[in-house]
Amino acid sequence: MALRNHRKATNLCNPAAGPADSTYTSRNPSVPRVAAHRRSFQLLGTAASRATEPASSSHDRCCGIVLILSFRPTHRDAFERRRTAFVTEKTRGAAMNSTRRRFLGATLTAATATTRVLAGEAAPKAPASERVRVGVIGAGGRARSLNNTFAANPFAEVVAIADLDPARWHPTLEEVTRKQGRRPRITKDFRYLIDDPKIDAIVVGTPDHWHAIPTILACLAGKDVYVEKPDAHNIVEGRRMIAAMRKHRRIVQMGSQHRSTEKLQSAAAFVRSGALGRCLVAKAWESSRQGSIGFPPDGNPPPGVDYDMWLGPAPKRPFNPNRFHGRWRWFLDYGTGDLGNDGVHRLDMAITLLEAACQRQGEGPLGYPRTISASGGKWYFNDMQEFPDTLQVTYRFGDKAPKLLTYEMRIWAPYRMDGETEGAAIYGDQGYLVIGNGGWRAYGPGGRLLKEVRGDSHERLHVQNFLECIKTRKRPNCDLETIGHRASVLCHAGNISARLGGRTLVLDEQTETFIGDDEANALRGRPEWRKPWVLPEV
Repeated sequence: MALRNHRKATNLCNPAAGPADSTYTSRNPSVPRVAAHRRSFQLLGTAASRATEPASSSHDRCCGIVLILSFRPTHRDAFERRRTAFVTEKTRGAAMNSTRRRFLGATLTAATATTRVLAGEAAPKAPASERVRVGVIGAGGRARSLNNTFAANPFAEVVAIADLDPARWHPTLEEVTRKQGRRPRITKDFRYLIDDPKIDAIVVGTPDHWHAIPTILACLAGKDVYVEKPDAHNIVEGRRMIAAMRKHRRIVQMGSQHRSTEKLQSAAAFVRSGALGRCLVAKAWESSRQGSIGFPPDGNPPPGVDYDMWLGPAPKRPFNPNRFHGRWRWFLDYGTGDLGNDGVHRLDMAITLLEAACQRQGEGPLGYPRTISASGGKWYFNDMQEFPDTLQVTYRFGDKAPKLLTYEMRIWAPYRMDGETEGAAIYGDQGYLVIGNGGWRAYGPGGRLLKEVRGDSHERLHVQNFLECIKTRKRPNCDLETIGHRASVLCHAGNISARLGGRTLVLDEQTETFIGDDEANALRGRPEWRKPWVLPEV
């Protein structure tokens, strides 16, 4: 039957009546209970919403009504029937019925060309019953961009958004509504998105320390996932995410959007052509000026923000503006530094080129690096950052067919290397290729230009690939298990080596542990995940 008939109507109660019960209990036992005040799942656009918004919010000027999602006991049987049907379908390889998949099979491929032409602009939507219904966790930063990209796609609809900061709601809601012509619901608590049987896929656009738990819970609930890079805050979390996607046969795409660009794919094809000769060495780099974050004093969270939930599995600490929006990535509790922020992109581009060289040279899969060593530190900025601002990491691959990959990072010097402030390169005995955000160039002996290809790095093709794979059940271009997690492990290993003073780490590819190094292995995860936000069992 059509998907519209498969979805049960959401039951909404009178806002004056309030929540139907005092606590929210997830259908999944791994999800902790929360207080009733976190239960509001709202259709925003009203003066009545002022009660949940900061006084200064521009949202106060909107008009409409607030509705609260009801999980009354009288409706739970229907909810469970829909949940059972939804999860049962994963055993057939998809979370959507076969009619819908056949339709998408005929249309999503055509939508790729449409999306490219529109370059991310709003497009005519497919029938509502045939869209992938998406819930996005996050409304600011990368999540704001992803909200817009999914909303602009003809075969997706952003039906719900979760963000702990109400100050971020209004701009994203307005943008998404303009893109898709329909206003999504919004809540502070992402668990409503996980538990909503009408949502097909979850997009995780949170800080790094909040990547793993929503991804795992979404897989347990039978939903496919698009998760931002790096895959997780640490190696242990990434492996648990893979276990969840394997067990529940989910599509999980990591947000390294370069993997879906014609730019990177054509560069890899050029390497496979043999035009560069035998290739042994690649490098990746990030050269930018990030700026100092200083030493602001601790203070109070912004109005309306549940800061304890924002901390999640991370240790309890006083609120500091540096440990919040935009700057959390510089702290060990929440982020992975610039190596996990920009470096994961550049390293993955270099890996793609090295893989192409291995294929050309008949050397088998590139695999994981055997050894990792970092050199550098926090040498430039005098501020609260906890990660290096100057770093070089060396990755040595293979024994029979060795390959060398180096990563260089300077976040205080925005000077170009091989014409690019951030990029990757591969070197052969007949030439070399340089790739950046705007395209690639290949040079032969004497610096002669062999070929140049221009292109961008927009995420729209990556989003389209994810939507297509929801239909086909094929691995996406940055499949978490085979591609995304490996690039993330390279970042985590580089950071661990740097934290240990540049120690050379020997990596066991199968277990992703460091051979004979208990100190390094202790940094593969957290000492503990703060309750109740423990890492879900799979």
